Amino acid sequence: MRLFIPFLPKPVIVPVIRLGGTIGAGTRGLNDETLAPLIDKAFKSKPAAVALQVNSPGGSPVQSSLIAAHIRRLADEKNIPVHAFVEDVAASGGYWLACAADEIWIDESSIVGSIGVIFASFGFPELMARQGVERRVVTAGKSKSLADPFLPQKPEDIDRLKALQTPIHEAFIAHVKNARGKRLDQTADLFNADIWVGQKAVDLGLADGVAHMVPKLKALYGEKVKLVPYGRKRSLFQRLGLSLADETLGVLEDRALWARYGL
Repeated sequence: MRLFIPFLPKPVIVPVIRLGGTIGAGTRGLNDETLAPLIDKAFKSKPAAVALQVNSPGGSPVQSSLIAAHIRRLADEKNIPVHAFVEDVAASGGYWLACAADEIWIDESSIVGSIGVIFASFGFPELMARQGVERRVVTAGKSKSLADPFLPQKPEDIDRLKALQTPIHEAFIAHVKNARGKRLDQTADLFNADIWVGQKAVDLGLADGVAHMVPKLKALYGEKVKLVPYGRKRSLFQRLGLSLADETLGVLEDRALWARYGL
């Protein structure tokens, strides 16, 4: 009926983009390829604001950067405010995503932060030696066997990995400082990969307050605000369970990331 009575006021609409899970390429992870159509559609609807539901322990720094930049670019071009609402955790790349918003709201028990970069692997040289297994590697280029899990860890490999991590960490810090600005506690060491919970994160300027999405958006945009969810759809193969091997490996990787925060 509203279509035929143009003088009736239009409802205030706020699209809600769910950013839940680990960040990375492939069908399981949050990545710009799969999220771009949702983000574009959300901003194209000319909403009063866009909300982000963030619940991620992190993952790929590149995909984190691409997704956040995509959101921020459209928000600035269209002059649309963005609000992030953190659920269990917005850590590492998850916090990178949250910083795409103008304001970040968290639960009293939300975990926030981990502004750092990690490289994790396993080493098996002693096990192989006990089993009489010989590792044979031929490379063209001395760095081709960097951090080989079947060889003893080398000091030069550690130095090389730290050199690779440093520019990524610096880009992460710059993103947070640009997003949060003077709201950050200038006396605190916020960039050593520590995490904080609830109000403490607010006190440090990593978040703007403790609030839940529905009541907060109603307080900002009126009781009749209409929240429209935007989420990724699972493929037919995923729904039928035909990508079992990929799903199993993905679950193990996801669990390792979530486990860092006791989740």
